[in-house]
Amino acid sequence: MKILIDNGHGVNTPGKRSPDGRFREYAWAREIARAIVADCKDLGYDAELLVQEEYDVCLSARCYRANCWCDRLGKRNVLLVSIHVNAAGKGDRWYNATGWSAYTCKGQTRSDKLADCLYKQAGLWLPGHRLRMDYSDGDPDIESDFAILKKTACPAVLTENGFQDCEESLQFLESKEGKEAIIGLHVDGILDFINPNREYGYKDLTKRRR
Repeated sequence: MKILIDNGHGVNTPGKRSPDGRFREYAWAREIARAIVADCKDLGYDAELLVQEEYDVCLSARCYRANCWCDRLGKRNVLLVSIHVNAAGKGDRWYNATGWSAYTCKGQTRSDKLADCLYKQAGLWLPGHRLRMDYSDGDPDIESDFAILKKTACPAVLTENGFQDCEESLQFLESKEGKEAIIGLHVDGILDFINPNREYGYKDLTKRRR
């Protein structure tokens, strides 16, 4: 299985930062994405960044890159997770919105199963944190027409990891504990989707590193 991790936005993307400017979504998402890829590789899985560049790569190019892997390996042998941070406003002031969520394309596809695995692990890795869910179609993911979900052939999920315009949320996202939890839920969620009977996961990896 080819694991593609997409780090949302780029250094040149307008906005996408905290109201005080200290937090930049592109930088945080790249740090998390690189760690997810590295840890999946250390656990023996084939993973890579969809976007190596620091600048923003347009959505059509991102989808093309993912679909090239689907053409090469078969769409059932590729998965994609896009890492983002949510916002309640336009970066003009602080808000109180919190929560973690996962988005899929509309309809029932294998993306829903990947999202289920990520939600399960989010519940384990983020105790006490809000999980934003929509069970109107029978599963927790939120459906959307985001291009990275709709125009890619493989199972694809976009995660919103807290809010960059909420100080409480940022304190967690910027902390060592918060980063480890976000990385861990993605690694374990992805590996649950690939191999539900696996013996090793992110926590095993971190124990070995200590």
